[in-house]
Amino acid sequence: MKINCIAIDDEPLALDIIKAYCEKIPFLNLVGTFGNALDTLDYLRNNTVDLMFLDIQMEELTGIQLLNSLKNKPFVIFTTAYDQYAIQGFDLDVLDYMLKPIPFDRFVKGANKALEQMQNNSVATLPERNEKQANTGSNTFFFVKTETRIEKVMASEVLYVEGMGDYWRIVTKGRRIMTLMNAKGVEEILHEPAFCRVHKSFFVAIDKIEFVERKQIKIGELLIPISDTYQKNFFELIDKHKMM
Repeated sequence: MKINCIAIDDEPLALDIIKAYCEKIPFLNLVGTFGNALDTLDYLRNNTVDLMFLDIQMEELTGIQLLNSLKNKPFVIFTTAYDQYAIQGFDLDVLDYMLKPIPFDRFVKGANKALEQMQNNSVATLPERNEKQANTGSNTFFFVKTETRIEKVMASEVLYVEGMGDYWRIVTKGRRIMTLMNAKGVEEILHEPAFCRVHKSFFVAIDKIEFVERKQIKIGELLIPISDTYQKNFFELIDKHKMM
């Protein structure tokens, strides 16, 4: 598999380094380099790429502004000298965040992430897949970002998801995965009829419920509260599963 990529950076030396690195990696095909975001936008109007190596701090238009302006986003790996944008990168669903000066082995690691995601029907195609399946609840797996990597989660293994501030904890029988995501993002992945939101801080897997008693749901060792806001919808969903 070949990954068609471009590099955007206002430092010529940084572009030269990325170009040299790409030439050493057989599956990377560097089709263009750009010294600013505006030239990049002009190129992307008529061309598509799989991956962008994108600097953040640039004149006229930053890398983040460039990314926000794109309707169809390719995979993105931020290449920057500044670490304060890591959380924004996470929110923008970038594939990796590499700090300059970038060692070659670190660059290889980022490139391998892109290859792995493309080979596994990656995160970039997940929203489209979720949209098609939104009314069926047929997602078999999904990907979420943790602090250091992207993890694949089988939907059938999820017991519940618990909100913890700006993070959500996905709990399965064998794992607890912390991911930075808003409630809407969780709802798009874990939707009815297989899952249901029962509280501002909890989504539950319907088939993992052991019993419901006094507005509490028993799943595993946890008693999960059912809030007034969500109880009507929850019990209507439960009614659909009752034996006739």
